Amino acid sequence: MFRSLVTAGLAALTLGAQAQTYPSRTVKLIVPFPAGSATDQVARLVGQQLNEELKQPFIVENKPGAQGAIAAAEVARAAPDGYTLLLTTNTPQAANVSLFKKLAYDPVKDFAPVARIGTTSFMLMLRADSPIKTFKEFLADARAKPGKLSAGYGSAGSQVSLAMLKSMGNLDVVEVPYKGIPQAVTDVLGGTLSFTFVDLSNALPQAKGGKLRGLAVTSAKRTPLAPDMPAVAEELKGYELIAWFALMAPAGTPAEIVQRLHDVTVKGIAKAEVKEKFALIGVDVAPMNPAELGKFIQSEIAHWAKLVKLAGIQPE
Repeated sequence: MFRSLVTAGLAALTLGAQAQTYPSRTVKLIVPFPAGSATDQVARLVGQQLNEELKQPFIVENKPGAQGAIAAAEVARAAPDGYTLLLTTNTPQAANVSLFKKLAYDPVKDFAPVARIGTTSFMLMLRADSPIKTFKEFLADARAKPGKLSAGYGSAGSQVSLAMLKSMGNLDVVEVPYKGIPQAVTDVLGGTLSFTFVDLSNALPQAKGGKLRGLAVTSAKRTPLAPDMPAVAEELKGYELIAWFALMAPAGTPAEIVQRLHDVTVKGIAKAEVKEKFALIGVDVAPMNPAELGKFIQSEIAHWAKLVKLAGIQPE
């Protein structure tokens, strides 16, 4: 018993020392979606703030695939020392529970919540040279062409947005999965897809550049980030979908390291100039502490289960 107490005491001292000197080397920030995705852009902004404050490189590594499950599983297996983190979303941490019959990780038990970063929504977009000018025209056109239109998705948010549109709008549309939304955007631009739902970080520059035309947003009401864009709910009552971003560590990461990461992250995203950068990529800063985020994720798992059921999606 004495030996066990000594061992436990030494382990506690070691963890405390690690927390005080953390980080002493490069930290990997794993992103479950491709470069250029909304999550990637958020990760790079957060990583920059962590880098500046903690004086160590926070390197973004993109590991897309399986709706973010590949990256999440990797971080879940990583050493709980604060040197491998996950910049995640509602897809790997909530929706995947209902989208897959089996996951190689537990979104609650395998992670230590650090901080929620912010929220965003999606925009239904098609090519700018399309004769369709409004969402109402889009619905009429899609209903007149059952099975003729195709749409891509690259995240749970875009997948459920599409499935809810089909269900609530009574549309027959061919669905095409992608590793990330940027690839779906490329195929809409190329003409092989009819339309897609794009996160605001990618939608706003596409609309501004005149290559894609936005028709409606998935938030319950019009967003200040695109005030002239109607909400899908204006035509399909009750339609709403919001996505979020959060920083997570492997379960078992020392509480002191988690708290330090949280404090630095929240301090960074609270800066006026950083908030402006988030707004430019369509993200509203909306922080939560570790305890709040843990409870929020559990509630989101139940919420996304309802959305997936409403959308009529069968788990893979």
